[in-house]
Amino acid sequence: MRIISGKNKGKQLIAPSKLPVRPTTDFAKEALFNILNNDYYFEQLSVLDLFTGTGNLSYEFASRGCPAVIAVDSYNACIQFVNKTARELNYPITALKADVFEYLKRTKQQFDVIFADPPYDFPLEKIALIVQLVFDNELLNENGILIIEHSTRTDTSTLPFFSYEKKYGGCVFSFFEKDLDT
Repeated sequence: MRIISGKNKGKQLIAPSKLPVRPTTDFAKEALFNILNNDYYFEQLSVLDLFTGTGNLSYEFASRGCPAVIAVDSYNACIQFVNKTARELNYPITALKADVFEYLKRTKQQFDVIFADPPYDFPLEKIALIVQLVFDNELLNENGILIIEHSTRTDTSTLPFFSYEKKYGGCVFSFFEKDLDT
């Protein structure tokens, strides 16, 4: 895994092979950040990275200047790796070991970007629950966005708050946002 841009541009990170993860490819990650770069100033973003795994997306946000990133995963080894890497790179990442659904139910914090990268075999009903919890609990700031990474086999276009999707190989990013007219 490689940091694409920012203060650590080009830095290679090697995650332990025993982690139960599927990191976002550099190609897909670069495309996603090109989209975000058009709409946001990274230096002003608060970010929540759900199912963080290796922390791949968290590092990219932090390298680009995000002042606050919370990374959530249920695997202790993932959290240890993210905390260790964040310390080494002096990144403002707080990694928390928690069940994503429980975290979304109890947090009162709001974010500009919430990124979720659940396992590719995640059922649509669980993805729908993520969307529901984020919007019912008002976890996005005004003009905030929820991005869910999933496989091309999953169709999220029927879910509430769906805005659009972008496909990169076998990876899809679905974007959800509050209708500002309501």
